[in-house]
Amino acid sequence: MVDNADVKTAIRRWWADFPMTYGEEHGNTEYAGQGGVEAVELGSREFFENADATFYRWNMPLHGPEGPFSRLFDYPRYRGARVLEVGCGMGCMAMNWARQGAEVAAVDINPVAVAQTRNRFSIFGLSGDIREADGETLPFESESFDFVYSWGVLHHTPGTKAAIEELRRVLKPGGGVGVMLYNRESLLYRFLVGWQEGFVNMERRWLKEVELASRYADGDRREGNPHTWPVTKREIREELFQQYQGVDIRVLGTDVPNVLNIWGPELGTKRLPLPRIKALARRWGWSLWITGKRST
Repeated sequence: MVDNADVKTAIRRWWADFPMTYGEEHGNTEYAGQGGVEAVELGSREFFENADATFYRWNMPLHGPEGPFSRLFDYPRYRGARVLEVGCGMGCMAMNWARQGAEVAAVDINPVAVAQTRNRFSIFGLSGDIREADGETLPFESESFDFVYSWGVLHHTPGTKAAIEELRRVLKPGGGVGVMLYNRESLLYRFLVGWQEGFVNMERRWLKEVELASRYADGDRREGNPHTWPVTKREIREELFQQYQGVDIRVLGTDVPNVLNIWGPELGTKRLPLPRIKALARRWGWSLWITGKRST
Protein backbone atom coordinates (compact mmCIF):
# COMPACT_ATOMS: atom_id res chain seq x y z
CA MET A 1 0.00 0.00 0.00
CA VAL A 2 1.37 3.42 -0.99
CA ASP A 3 1.67 5.92 1.86
CA ASN A 4 -0.23 9.16 1.14
CA ALA A 5 2.62 11.14 2.71
CA ASP A 6 5.00 9.71 0.10
CA VAL A 7 2.54 10.56 -2.68
CA LYS A 8 2.24 14.13 -1.43
CA THR A 9 6.01 14.48 -1.31
CA ALA A 10 6.16 13.34 -4.92
CA ILE A 11 3.35 15.75 -5.85
CA ARG A 12 5.11 18.69 -4.21
CA ARG A 13 8.40 17.90 -5.93
CA TRP A 14 6.87 17.30 -9.36
CA TRP A 15 4.90 20.54 -9.43
CA ALA A 16 7.95 22.45 -8.18
CA ASP A 17 9.94 21.02 -11.08
CA PHE A 18 7.15 21.51 -13.62
CA PRO A 19 4.98 24.45 -12.47
CA MET A 20 1.86 25.49 -14.37
CA THR A 21 3.48 27.98 -16.75
CA TYR A 22 1.19 27.38 -19.76
CA GLY A 23 4.30 27.28 -21.94
CA GLU A 24 4.87 25.37 -25.17
CA GLU A 25 5.54 22.34 -22.95
CA HIS A 26 4.32 21.79 -19.42
CA GLY A 27 6.60 23.61 -16.99
CA ASN A 28 8.70 25.58 -19.49
CA THR A 29 8.66 29.32 -20.19
CA GLU A 30 8.68 29.33 -23.99
CA TYR A 31 5.73 30.95 -25.75
CA ALA A 32 4.74 31.19 -29.40
CA GLY A 33 4.52 34.72 -30.82
CA GLN A 34 4.61 36.48 -34.16
CA GLY A 35 8.38 36.05 -34.35
CA GLY A 36 8.28 32.35 -33.43
CA VAL A 37 8.81 30.68 -30.07
CA GLU A 38 10.43 32.95 -27.48
CA ALA A 39 11.81 32.06 -24.05
CA VAL A 40 11.18 34.43 -21.14
CA GLU A 41 12.52 34.44 -17.59
CA LEU A 42 10.41 32.73 -14.93
CA GLY A 43 9.01 35.38 -12.60
CA SER A 44 9.46 38.33 -14.97
CA ARG A 45 6.60 40.59 -15.99
CA GLU A 46 6.91 39.13 -19.50
CA PHE A 47 6.49 35.64 -18.07
CA PHE A 48 3.28 36.50 -16.24
CA GLU A 49 1.86 38.34 -19.24
CA ASN A 50 2.59 35.40 -21.59
CA ALA A 51 1.31 32.76 -19.17
CA ASP A 52 -1.86 34.75 -18.51
CA ALA A 53 -2.52 35.34 -22.22
CA THR A 54 -2.36 31.58 -22.86
CA PHE A 55 -4.52 30.73 -19.85
CA TYR A 56 -7.11 33.32 -20.86
CA ARG A 57 -7.13 32.08 -24.46
CA TRP A 58 -7.79 28.51 -23.34
CA ASN A 59 -10.82 29.70 -21.37
CA MET A 60 -12.33 32.38 -23.63
CA PRO A 61 -15.98 31.31 -23.09
CA LEU A 62 -15.62 31.90 -19.34
CA HIS A 63 -14.78 35.60 -19.59
CA GLY A 64 -17.44 38.30 -19.42
CA PRO A 65 -18.00 42.04 -19.01
CA GLU A 66 -16.66 42.03 -15.43
CA GLY A 67 -13.31 40.57 -16.52
CA PRO A 68 -11.55 37.21 -16.90
CA PHE A 69 -13.59 34.29 -15.56
CA SER A 70 -16.46 36.58 -14.62
CA ARG A 71 -18.93 34.06 -16.05
CA LEU A 72 -17.88 31.84 -13.16
CA PHE A 73 -16.96 34.32 -10.41
CA ASP A 74 -19.35 36.93 -8.99
CA TYR A 75 -16.70 39.59 -8.43
CA PRO A 76 -19.09 42.43 -7.45
CA ARG A 77 -20.69 40.32 -4.75
CA TYR A 78 -17.38 39.67 -3.00
CA ARG A 79 -15.70 43.07 -3.23
CA GLY A 80 -14.24 43.76 0.20
CA ALA A 81 -14.91 40.18 1.27
CA ARG A 82 -12.41 37.48 2.23
CA VAL A 83 -11.70 35.11 -0.66
CA LEU A 84 -9.42 32.04 -0.52
CA GLU A 85 -7.85 30.12 -3.40
CA VAL A 86 -6.51 26.63 -2.69
CA GLY A 87 -3.84 25.68 -5.23
CA CYS A 88 -2.95 29.10 -6.61
CA GLY A 89 -0.33 27.99 -9.15
CA MET A 90 1.31 31.07 -10.70
CA GLY A 91 -1.35 33.33 -9.16
CA CYS A 92 -3.39 34.45 -12.18
CA MET A 93 -6.84 33.88 -10.68
CA ALA A 94 -5.81 35.27 -7.28
CA MET A 95 -4.54 38.39 -9.07
CA ASN A 96 -7.90 38.91 -10.75
CA TRP A 97 -9.72 38.64 -7.42
CA ALA A 98 -7.33 41.19 -5.89
CA ARG A 99 -7.86 43.56 -8.81
CA GLN A 100 -11.61 43.21 -8.28
CA GLY A 101 -11.32 44.41 -4.70
CA ALA A 102 -11.44 41.17 -2.71
CA GLU A 103 -9.29 40.53 0.36
CA VAL A 104 -7.31 37.64 -1.11
CA ALA A 105 -5.60 34.69 0.54
CA ALA A 106 -4.00 31.91 -1.51
CA VAL A 107 -2.17 28.69 -0.70
CA ASP A 108 -0.27 26.04 -2.63
CA ILE A 109 1.62 22.91 -1.63
CA ASN A 110 4.31 23.82 -4.17
CA PRO A 111 6.94 26.32 -2.88
CA VAL A 112 7.71 27.54 -6.40
CA ALA A 113 4.06 28.47 -6.91
CA VAL A 114 3.98 30.36 -3.62
CA ALA A 115 7.17 32.25 -4.42
CA GLN A 116 5.97 33.18 -7.91
CA THR A 117 2.51 34.24 -6.74
CA ARG A 118 4.13 36.52 -4.15
CA ASN A 119 6.41 37.82 -6.89
CA ARG A 120 3.44 38.45 -9.18
CA PHE A 121 1.59 40.41 -6.50
CA SER A 122 4.70 42.51 -5.92
CA ILE A 123 5.23 43.24 -9.63
CA PHE A 124 1.62 44.26 -10.18
CA GLY A 125 1.27 46.22 -6.94
CA LEU A 126 -1.29 43.97 -5.25
CA SER A 127 -1.73 42.78 -1.68
CA GLY A 128 -2.57 39.27 -0.56
CA ASP A 129 -1.87 36.63 2.05
CA ILE A 130 0.09 33.97 0.09
CA ARG A 131 1.23 30.86 1.99
CA GLU A 132 2.68 27.42 1.42
CA ALA A 133 0.16 24.93 2.79
CA ASP A 134 -1.51 21.57 2.21
CA GLY A 135 -5.14 21.96 1.11
CA GLU A 136 -6.16 19.21 3.53
CA THR A 137 -4.85 21.13 6.58
CA LEU A 138 -5.39 24.82 5.89
CA PRO A 139 -3.68 27.31 8.26
CA PHE A 140 -6.81 29.41 8.79
CA GLU A 141 -9.45 29.63 11.47
CA SER A 142 -12.82 28.01 10.94
CA GLU A 143 -15.57 30.12 9.34
CA SER A 144 -13.17 32.85 8.21
CA PHE A 145 -13.86 33.23 4.44
CA ASP A 146 -16.83 34.45 2.42
CA PHE A 147 -15.87 32.52 -0.73
CA VAL A 148 -13.39 29.69 -1.28
CA TYR A 149 -12.41 28.13 -4.59
CA SER A 150 -9.95 25.80 -6.27
CA TRP A 151 -9.23 25.49 -10.00
CA GLY A 152 -7.99 22.18 -11.38
CA VAL A 153 -6.08 21.16 -8.26
CA LEU A 154 -7.89 18.86 -5.84
CA HIS A 155 -7.95 15.85 -8.20
CA HIS A 156 -4.13 15.92 -7.84
CA THR A 157 -4.21 14.91 -4.17
CA PRO A 158 -5.08 11.45 -2.80
CA GLY A 159 -7.20 13.24 -0.19
CA THR A 160 -9.69 15.02 -2.46
CA LYS A 161 -12.59 14.46 -0.05
CA ALA A 162 -10.58 15.68 2.94
CA ALA A 163 -9.60 18.84 1.04
CA ILE A 164 -13.20 19.61 0.10
CA GLU A 165 -14.25 19.12 3.71
CA GLU A 166 -11.46 21.51 4.73
CA LEU A 167 -12.80 24.14 2.33
CA ARG A 168 -16.11 23.88 4.14
CA ARG A 169 -14.44 24.24 7.55
CA VAL A 170 -12.89 27.62 6.71
CA LEU A 171 -16.03 28.89 4.96
CA LYS A 172 -18.46 31.15 6.81
CA PRO A 173 -22.04 29.92 7.18
CA GLY A 174 -23.85 30.90 3.98
CA GLY A 175 -20.53 31.39 2.14
CA GLY A 176 -19.95 30.11 -1.37
CA VAL A 177 -17.61 27.48 -2.80
CA GLY A 178 -16.38 26.84 -6.35
CA VAL A 179 -14.22 23.88 -7.36
CA MET A 180 -13.05 22.69 -10.77
CA LEU A 181 -12.29 18.99 -11.02
CA TYR A 182 -11.47 16.87 -14.06
CA ASN A 183 -14.33 14.85 -15.52
CA ARG A 184 -13.93 11.06 -15.77
CA GLU A 185 -16.93 10.96 -18.09
CA SER A 186 -15.34 13.37 -20.57
CA LEU A 187 -14.43 12.84 -24.20
CA LEU A 188 -10.78 13.40 -23.34
CA TYR A 189 -10.74 10.75 -20.63
CA ARG A 190 -12.99 8.16 -22.26
CA PHE A 191 -11.45 8.44 -25.74
CA LEU A 192 -7.85 9.61 -25.40
CA VAL A 193 -7.02 8.01 -22.04
CA GLY A 194 -9.35 5.05 -21.54
CA TRP A 195 -9.82 3.87 -25.12
CA GLN A 196 -6.74 4.96 -27.06
CA GLU A 197 -4.06 4.55 -24.40
CA GLY A 198 -5.70 2.07 -22.05
CA PHE A 199 -7.32 -0.32 -24.55
CA VAL A 200 -5.76 0.18 -28.01
CA ASN A 201 -2.23 0.64 -26.66
CA MET A 202 -2.95 -1.96 -23.95
CA GLU A 203 -1.57 0.13 -21.08
CA ARG A 204 -4.26 -1.19 -18.75
CA ARG A 205 -2.13 -4.32 -18.57
CA TRP A 206 0.52 -2.42 -16.60
CA LEU A 207 -1.23 0.63 -15.17
CA LYS A 208 -4.05 0.89 -12.64
CA GLU A 209 -6.86 3.36 -13.39
CA VAL A 210 -5.40 6.20 -11.33
CA GLU A 211 -1.95 5.56 -12.82
CA LEU A 212 -3.38 5.71 -16.33
CA ALA A 213 -5.18 8.98 -15.56
CA SER A 214 -2.03 10.45 -14.02
CA ARG A 215 0.13 9.37 -16.96
CA TYR A 216 -2.07 11.08 -19.57
CA ALA A 217 -3.29 14.18 -17.72
CA ASP A 218 -1.02 17.12 -16.88
CA GLY A 219 2.54 16.57 -18.05
CA ASP A 220 1.74 13.75 -20.47
CA ARG A 221 4.78 14.66 -22.58
CA ARG A 222 6.91 14.12 -19.48
CA GLU A 223 5.40 10.73 -18.59
CA GLY A 224 2.63 12.32 -16.53
CA ASN A 225 2.40 13.55 -12.93
CA PRO A 226 2.32 11.67 -9.60
CA HIS A 227 -1.45 11.73 -9.04
CA THR A 228 -4.53 12.65 -11.05
CA TRP A 229 -7.95 11.11 -10.49
CA PRO A 230 -10.88 12.64 -12.42
CA VAL A 231 -14.31 12.34 -10.81
CA THR A 232 -17.89 11.67 -11.88
CA LYS A 233 -20.99 13.72 -11.21
CA ARG A 234 -22.31 10.95 -9.00
CA GLU A 235 -19.19 11.00 -6.84
CA ILE A 236 -19.50 14.76 -6.52
CA ARG A 237 -23.08 14.61 -5.27
CA GLU A 238 -22.91 11.44 -3.16
CA GLU A 239 -19.38 11.54 -1.74
CA LEU A 240 -17.53 14.83 -2.13
CA PHE A 241 -20.09 17.63 -1.68
CA GLN A 242 -22.70 16.01 0.56
CA GLN A 243 -22.14 18.62 3.26
CA TYR A 244 -22.91 21.58 0.96
CA GLN A 245 -26.25 23.06 -0.01
CA GLY A 246 -27.47 23.95 -3.50
CA VAL A 247 -24.74 22.00 -5.29
CA ASP A 248 -24.63 22.69 -9.01
CA ILE A 249 -22.38 21.00 -11.57
CA ARG A 250 -21.52 22.68 -14.86
CA VAL A 251 -19.51 20.93 -17.59
CA LEU A 252 -16.86 23.16 -19.17
CA GLY A 253 -15.81 21.88 -22.59
CA THR A 254 -13.17 24.30 -23.85
CA ASP A 255 -10.98 21.27 -24.59
CA VAL A 256 -13.49 19.51 -26.85
CA PRO A 257 -12.55 21.15 -30.20
CA ASN A 258 -8.92 20.06 -29.81
CA VAL A 259 -9.94 16.52 -28.85
CA LEU A 260 -12.16 16.33 -31.94
CA ASN A 261 -9.26 17.52 -34.09
CA ILE A 262 -7.40 14.34 -33.10
CA TRP A 263 -10.22 12.29 -34.63
CA GLY A 264 -10.08 14.24 -37.89
CA PRO A 265 -8.22 17.29 -39.27
CA GLU A 266 -10.04 20.49 -38.21
CA LEU A 267 -13.07 18.42 -37.15
CA GLY A 268 -13.54 20.47 -33.97
CA THR A 269 -12.57 23.86 -35.36
CA LYS A 270 -14.00 24.05 -38.88
CA ARG A 271 -15.84 20.95 -40.07
CA LEU A 272 -18.50 20.51 -37.38
CA PRO A 273 -21.12 23.26 -36.95
CA LEU A 274 -20.68 25.42 -33.84
CA PRO A 275 -24.02 24.37 -32.25
CA ARG A 276 -22.93 20.72 -32.44
CA ILE A 277 -19.56 21.49 -30.87
CA LYS A 278 -21.21 23.45 -28.05
CA ALA A 279 -23.60 20.56 -27.40
CA LEU A 280 -20.71 18.10 -27.22
CA ALA A 281 -18.79 20.46 -24.94
CA ARG A 282 -21.72 20.75 -22.50
CA ARG A 283 -21.89 16.95 -22.22
CA TRP A 284 -18.34 15.70 -22.70
CA GLY A 285 -16.01 18.48 -21.46
CA TRP A 286 -12.89 17.74 -19.41
CA SER A 287 -13.70 20.17 -16.59
CA LEU A 288 -16.51 20.14 -14.03
CA TRP A 289 -17.29 23.42 -12.26
CA ILE A 290 -18.98 22.66 -8.95
CA THR A 291 -20.60 25.36 -6.86
CA GLY A 292 -22.53 25.36 -3.62
CA LYS A 293 -22.92 26.99 -0.21
CA ARG A 294 -22.18 26.14 3.36
CA SER A 295 -25.38 25.76 5.30
CA THR A 296 -26.20 28.56 7.72
